Amino acid sequence: MAPGTLVVTAPTTDFLAAEPAATLADFARACKSAARAVSLYPRTHPSIRTALERLTTATTRLVTGASQTIVVHPETLVMDGRAPARPDLAIAELAALLHERLVGEITIDRAADADDWHALLLLLGKPAEDLLTAGGFAKAFAASGRQHFTIREIDYAEVLRERGGRRTADWDHIIACCLDGGAAAFDARAMAALLDAFTDPEQLAELLDHLQGAPASNGLTLGARAAALLQMLRGAMDALHARGDDPSRVLQATADALPLMTPDMVLALVKERAHPELGPVANSVLTRVSDSTTAAFVARSVDAENGATERLAQAFEALVPEGDRQAGILELAEEVARQSAGPDSAFDTLWQGAREMLLSYSDTKFVSAEYARELSSARTQAVEVERVSDDPPERIAAWLDSVSEESLRLMDLILLCDLLRIESDAAKWTGIVTVAVPEIERHSLLGNFDGAQQLARLIAAELSDKGRWDFSIEARRALDRLASGPLVRQVILHLRKIDDVEVSRLAALCHVIGPSLVRPLAEALAVEENSRCIRRLRELLLGFGAAGRQSVEQLKSSSNPAVRRTAIDLLRVFGGTEALPELASMLGDSDPQVQRESIRAIVQIATPEAYAVLQRAIADGGDARALMVRELIDLRDDRAIPVLCHALEQSHARGKAAQLDAQVVEALGSLGPHRDSTRALQRVLYAGQWWAPLRTAAMRKAAAVALRRMDSSDATAILCEAVEKGSRGVRAAARAEAAAASRRERERA
Repeated sequence: MAPGTLVVTAPTTDFLAAEPAATLADFARACKSAARAVSLYPRTHPSIRTALERLTTATTRLVTGASQTIVVHPETLVMDGRAPARPDLAIAELAALLHERLVGEITIDRAADADDWHALLLLLGKPAEDLLTAGGFAKAFAASGRQHFTIREIDYAEVLRERGGRRTADWDHIIACCLDGGAAAFDARAMAALLDAFTDPEQLAELLDHLQGAPASNGLTLGARAAALLQMLRGAMDALHARGDDPSRVLQATADALPLMTPDMVLALVKERAHPELGPVANSVLTRVSDSTTAAFVARSVDAENGATERLAQAFEALVPEGDRQAGILELAEEVARQSAGPDSAFDTLWQGAREMLLSYSDTKFVSAEYARELSSARTQAVEVERVSDDPPERIAAWLDSVSEESLRLMDLILLCDLLRIESDAAKWTGIVTVAVPEIERHSLLGNFDGAQQLARLIAAELSDKGRWDFSIEARRALDRLASGPLVRQVILHLRKIDDVEVSRLAALCHVIGPSLVRPLAEALAVEENSRCIRRLRELLLGFGAAGRQSVEQLKSSSNPAVRRTAIDLLRVFGGTEALPELASMLGDSDPQVQRESIRAIVQIATPEAYAVLQRAIADGGDARALMVRELIDLRDDRAIPVLCHALEQSHARGKAAQLDAQVVEALGSLGPHRDSTRALQRVLYAGQWWAPLRTAAMRKAAAVALRRMDSSDATAILCEAVEKGSRGVRAAARAEAAAASRRERERA
């Protein structure tokens, strides 16, 4: 096992005590919250600063010594060999997040700061496969240059070897044996890999792909590839026969894998029937090919080539020479192809052309048997001509490149751009736009964002001041069609995997199309789960500016609560203080989660106007008042202290309201010293109602405890003054807490 790796065993039956388990749960919640903030916002965003401060505070409580080691299991975290007795959702989610990235153990130094955590959380936001490709989580963190974390992975080297190129090396070794001496040259390693492949459909598919895609420079012509496959079959059959197993099962496995072969490979196998040694093997394979297998082969080839090719027709003719069987097999192939194609309007046209090609392909009416043999050998002669050609390689490469699919696509793009630019007739220009819209979608799907942007920019130019007025209506319709079509789905797919440079090109395309994209993109953001895509979508939407904000405001009336929550988040980032009226209107939403998001958004704006909005909403009362106060308490944000103090002043403590006031008092004490909270707690300590002595005593006791927890000189002074000058009830509530606070002051002194 490599250094820095470990095998995680099952946790012991010992459990953590209640207090360490609660501290671990608080740490897990803070870590998950900070990880989400880091994946959504840039480093300088206030939300990241707040989340990292909470995480460092939780870490300080968790790491009581110089460091703390946490062992990661799939569903829990273990400290000092003990796991929490009761399952906790936050601990389970953090454990799963770390386990997916093969983190088996993490040691946290007490000196870990916000920058260290930010570097670690950035890696947690990356997909596990990307981290594996980069060498593992520990290596990626070491590359960041940060310290104070020691990470051990779950035997990563073995995982990497399993996922790496071991099979590829085996396939190369088998092919080399075939080229060197045929089946007789197979050694123990090659034979073991062959038997595994012919008994596992997944490995057999990999072997066929590797064989058909191997470079021709290694001497692997089509005939050599087919011969190599037959030699593998013969070697595997001999090995099975020597062991007393049935050798025919490898023949059937190869016959069942026929759909994975190209038409050229199938024709090469058919040609090998004439080989004196390998012919019986080839014939045994081809005779085992069923009609359903042939149908799957035809369907796959038509789908891959977007139609029937001449080579597919020749292969189909060789596999099914009987004309009465061909129609039935093509019906089966059409059913298979339709299932994979889905609801595609162009499928019927495509398949009708392929069917006619495959059923009518025959040259017996036009050529003699002798000429047909010459035609069959023409391909081989063409290969020989290419092999001995004296044309310079760069000239041949230039010729081939000029007729490649990419070159033809580029010429179509240039032609459309020129037509959009020079056409002066509105009716004809409308017809060109009808062709240009699907071309924009096609270039976007293929990743050619610059080409799609060229076409979109020429259409959008007609909406500017310099555009032609009689073209503007059709231009607007074209951009709206793009916004409501498959382009948004393509944008989401690309944002999940492209690099940052390509993201800027894709964003430029979206901004050219305009604000009509904002609503569908925001709705997609509401249901997106990929953290990288979420962050990029937010940045893309922010790039629309004021026009984007107007479109986002329309989302407030959506019937989907998730869309309304997304609108709140975007409004906060788009408008800041200007978005307060819209956010205030969402405080009365029928969905509690929407109300919570509205409160959080207003608190994060962190301006006097924002606090005034919350204070007015709390002062208005109603059913939402308790929800707003509880949400402010749950935020654990010192920016909410003025609002909580205001809520405490406006409260008339009766029934459930008294319980809520007690929670506010406790929250003010846990948020640390603050001028407003100190004064508010002093008022609660001295306040009282003679007709409710029990409630008064409980509130005074809670206020005294909160003042002591603040651990400040002002709070201690208030408690001492209450003991000296307060009424009997005030003195009783403050006496024990004042003594504890004074003792702590003396210890510090």
